[in-house]
Amino acid sequence: MRAVNGNEIIQLFESWSPKKFACMPNDPIGLAIGTLNKPVAKVLVTLDVTNEVVDEAIENGCELIIAHHPPIFMKLSNLRTDNPQGALYEKCLKNDIAVYAAHTNLDVAPGGVNDLLADALKLENRRILEMSYEEKMMKLAVFVPIDDADALRDILAKAGAGRLGNYEACSYTLAGKGRFRALEGADPAVGEIGELHVEHEEKIEVVFPQSMKNKVLKAMLNNHPYEEPAYDLFTMDVATNEQGLGRIGKLKEPMTLKEFAEFVKAQLDVPCLRVVGELNHIVRKVAVIGGDGNKYIKTAKFAGADVFVTGDIGFHMAQDAEVNGLNIVDPGHHVEKVMIKGVAEKMAALCNEKKLPVKFIQSNIHTEPFKFI
Repeated sequence: MRAVNGNEIIQLFESWSPKKFACMPNDPIGLAIGTLNKPVAKVLVTLDVTNEVVDEAIENGCELIIAHHPPIFMKLSNLRTDNPQGALYEKCLKNDIAVYAAHTNLDVAPGGVNDLLADALKLENRRILEMSYEEKMMKLAVFVPIDDADALRDILAKAGAGRLGNYEACSYTLAGKGRFRALEGADPAVGEIGELHVEHEEKIEVVFPQSMKNKVLKAMLNNHPYEEPAYDLFTMDVATNEQGLGRIGKLKEPMTLKEFAEFVKAQLDVPCLRVVGELNHIVRKVAVIGGDGNKYIKTAKFAGADVFVTGDIGFHMAQDAEVNGLNIVDPGHHVEKVMIKGVAEKMAALCNEKKLPVKFIQSNIHTEPFKFI
């Protein structure tokens, strides 16, 4: 059984939750401590990186920790090991444990924190609450001899071009004639040096996300029969791969705010929560966002939510929400712990597909700093 390099694991992780999804300026995501360029057989998945969590990783023989909350959030002015945070970093390094953080990119990713919360609340017909990422579509129009057109279409499709929703290998073809004269030094696939040549060609058009530009162009250029392929490349005013923070959806059956609050408490496994609004109000449409959702109160209201489920709501923000008729259920920031099970299961599935022998361990350390009396 071959050893798996840590970089292979993170490449798989970022195929699901890429760094480009991060929506907070200077979000300290990625490798925070240690190196990924080493064999990794066991990975600990956790919400936070605390002293107890690192001990848990050591006890389980983990070489890598994947966390939601970055262990180094602000730039360091020093790295002293005589304070608790510095000692934590030292413990990781001495035990050769790398720490990788996926913060707002994991919030945004399909199947990430916000989808996991929406799953827990059983929201139906859900959509994104606040768009934060999109890609522009591009169109490639390439001219190729008729006899080579089918082969090139197939190669472009295998490179990922022409995928639209639940359809793949989508393309458009227009027949025509291409003219050119090969000069001295050329090595033409058709025609003779110095003679004007007319070739029956097809114009193949395919679309693809901007992030695939290099892959698609490379596939076309490496497999085109012409020495100098003629092609056009356009950026389209059409978006794809739209992603964002939060989710909004409907409950299967309406509830009173009081009933919904009890439901949230049970589903998200919290000992208590805070509620804003009249407890007898009927709740049908629910917005949810993990972590601190203060900035998104107006967004939730505008989206038509009856209630907004989020953490860390401030006093004055709660007053504003109440005045504007938006109910709030605040179960705390720590409900993002849903990512522990979600990430461990997702990564285990991705590694199994690639036949990578890696074990993902779900942290059992409770990192909620608040005590409820």
